[in-house]
Amino acid sequence: MRVLIIGAGASGMMAALTAARSGHEALLFERQSRVGRKLAATGNGRCNITNTGAAVSRYHGEDPDFARGALEALPVADTLGIFRGIGLLTREEYGGRVYPLSNSANSVTDTLRFALEAEGVRLVSGDRVRALRREGSGFALSTESGAHVTGDAAIVACGGMAGEKLGGGKDGYELLRAFGHTRTALYPALAQINTAPEFPRALKGVKADCAMRLMRSRETLAESSGEALFTETGVSGPAAFDLARTASTSGGELTLSLDLLRGLGFGEVLGYLRSRVENAPQLTAGELFIGAVPNRLARMLAKYAGLRQDAPASGLDARALKSLAAAAGGFALPVRGTEGFGTAQVTAGGIKTAEFDPATMQSRLVPGLYACGEVLDIDGDCGGFNLQWAWSSGFLAGRLL
Repeated sequence: MRVLIIGAGASGMMAALTAARSGHEALLFERQSRVGRKLAATGNGRCNITNTGAAVSRYHGEDPDFARGALEALPVADTLGIFRGIGLLTREEYGGRVYPLSNSANSVTDTLRFALEAEGVRLVSGDRVRALRREGSGFALSTESGAHVTGDAAIVACGGMAGEKLGGGKDGYELLRAFGHTRTALYPALAQINTAPEFPRALKGVKADCAMRLMRSRETLAESSGEALFTETGVSGPAAFDLARTASTSGGELTLSLDLLRGLGFGEVLGYLRSRVENAPQLTAGELFIGAVPNRLARMLAKYAGLRQDAPASGLDARALKSLAAAAGGFALPVRGTEGFGTAQVTAGGIKTAEFDPATMQSRLVPGLYACGEVLDIDGDCGGFNLQWAWSSGFLAGRLL
């Protein structure tokens, strides 16, 4: 059987590799000049290829349970087995995150590329697929250069809107909509949360370990914890990425609240401040938290609490210390949305999964047509979950069941 695979990202490469190993002739089409550009940029160039905690509960969409079939067909252990088999060594880090031992995303793309070559997958790169249609009992596609190629089955693995500079776009949605498929609304996910800039701008480049809540009035919509990175326009980093989907899809006035001394209650923080004043009365209000949080953040907490940063600590009354303690536990920033698809790592939303069979990834509308990866309405949490979805769904689609 000749299989046409459109998109040479993570899911497309896994689909092509699986199809070839199943004895099929695999043709892989990529509009970029080289494969896996978005993959090579993930994890700050390190590529968080999977997470040992991958489970349906870490995925989102109209029907997150749709991911179950793929995750069971290719669980994490088997995914790592495939990568070991093609020469990629890995290591597990905090939170179940798995990275290449080389610490380089290029190791992932290169070993996949070598494996595709070894299995005889024919790669057509730098030529965008403009149309995919039925031709007899199979499919035909046309490319921008005018090429016309036919096949017995087709797998759409074009990804989503996220990472536009690295190949994200609407191609996959349009190809599938031509066959009658429909999609949900699209939102940026795993993206920076933009906030009122007064405090973040002065903290640009500062990193802090914190607990984070996305609030609407007093209601907590979502929460996460981990590293936060302050930027000129808001908060980035893994903890913020986990909340970005909710920030994108929720209406109303939202607030991002950071607990910068997570694990410590208000009373413990207040006790810490009192001991600092007692043991080091020469400090200023802006210096009291130095040793607990980064220096610039310590000074900013004094400003946030309404205190002069240079006010002598020895002169602070009980009310001032309580304001400082409250600032550390509830550093609240009004949300102004998220960064767009240009810098987002993942798309929330996509082609409706109800139109596909979760046991095979085959279209319920068009026999022989498959889809996998980000083009479908499944997205995962930050930490390797989205790439595991790509590997698993691409593997299942490539089996052509």
